[in-house]
Amino acid sequence: MSIIFEKSVPDRKGVTLPACDVPKTRQIPEIYRRKKDASLCELSELDVVRHFTALSRKNYGVDTNFYPLGSCTMKYNPKITEKIAALEGFSQLHPLLPQLRRGGMLTQGALAVLYELETLLCEILGMDAFTVHPMAGAHGELTGMMLIAAYHRDKGSRKTEILIPDEAHGTNPSSAAIAGFTVRSVPTNTDTGMLDLVALESMIGEQTAGIMMTNPNTLGLFNFQIEKIAALAHQYDAQLYYDGANLNAILGKFRPGDADFDVVHVNLHKTFATPHGGGGPGAGPVGVKKHLEPFLPISRITTRPDNTYALNYDFPKSIGYIAPFYGNFAVCLRAYAYILMQGGQGLIEVSENAVLNANYIMHSLKNDFHVPYLKTCMHECVVSAKNQAEHDIHAIDIAKALIDEGFHPPTVYFPLIVKEAMMIEPTETESKETLDAFIGAMKRIAIAAKETPQALRAAPRTTPVGRLDETKAARDMDVCFLG
Repeated sequence: MSIIFEKSVPDRKGVTLPACDVPKTRQIPEIYRRKKDASLCELSELDVVRHFTALSRKNYGVDTNFYPLGSCTMKYNPKITEKIAALEGFSQLHPLLPQLRRGGMLTQGALAVLYELETLLCEILGMDAFTVHPMAGAHGELTGMMLIAAYHRDKGSRKTEILIPDEAHGTNPSSAAIAGFTVRSVPTNTDTGMLDLVALESMIGEQTAGIMMTNPNTLGLFNFQIEKIAALAHQYDAQLYYDGANLNAILGKFRPGDADFDVVHVNLHKTFATPHGGGGPGAGPVGVKKHLEPFLPISRITTRPDNTYALNYDFPKSIGYIAPFYGNFAVCLRAYAYILMQGGQGLIEVSENAVLNANYIMHSLKNDFHVPYLKTCMHECVVSAKNQAEHDIHAIDIAKALIDEGFHPPTVYFPLIVKEAMMIEPTETESKETLDAFIGAMKRIAIAAKETPQALRAAPRTTPVGRLDETKAARDMDVCFLG
């Protein structure tokens, strides 16, 4: 399909404006003025509509097909929450409006949503306070690391290291490093698939500021040693951080705060069904235990004696501003509506169905693909193309073949500690019929890996663009700049 610039026809117009009847002025200094017109497309309205309509039919999204990306939780977003986020009273609200004016309550509804969402998240995760400011999961991680740094700085301690399991999400070490910490990787016990407790005991010390963990981890396994890890961390006053990317596996079953985690972040765009993918939008609220609350970013929403809400900036130990205004409000609003619609029992069913679906896939594929840890998994399972590699078929070939089968590939080559890894997350929103169709496609690919491996190495064959040399594309980019 041609790009829109290739369809441009000189002097073709989509809209013809009447002649300007306002005197021209030279308000913009000459140095900033264009010397020639911008190279924009010249097309009719019909040309433009047809181009983008055709592009939309080529899009792949969770509204059209199964999207089993592990650790990314690409699940269906209820359309009712989209309608709620579009309500004029919310969508037309400007964040600089006064909190109260002439006795009216211009922003009280929005403040109530944020305040009550914080309260609900505290209950769900077992924390004492929350901030909804962080605008993405990694932004939440960075905020959590800044809170830990502020806590130790306030106590006058000079702790410099963050310990992170080697199977952690890739943003964990990045967030810790940006916050000024040195990162050390803790190995996984190859027998259990859990963080190696013996190795952790040998690495932790007075220099340890915190430990970042995901539970269940990226292998889809719940770490039952978490109380021992928390006790070990607090022995050195290290703060235990919870990466909430996998929270949808444990809703209503396990609260990180009850296991002595000190700080958590939550991906609203994963667990609580708000739009995800394509770079956003997202939100990564952060919750803390009482001793970290003074350091939360400003402003914070508090209640007045008359039960109205206000923004409070009077927190001297705060890490300050970490986002413009109050985070991605529309994402928070969607999550708030989703939680209220589900209720306590509904959230429990979310985790139960997510775990059931993942285990169903894992056990259905265990005879076709290598399963490095064949034990009860949580919301996602990790299988490996180790068996297929004997026929020179690798995880990337299986991923490309799935495209021909009509499925988006799962996450491949992650976690890094599993060779030829394929991380599959069905989420709780997929039906058994969809899962069976995916399982059937995977089984057909496993057979093809033995019988017709050359065909798999040529996949995908049904797409407008076939197999690309991804290494060459990264190293030898052809970038066109339009003046």
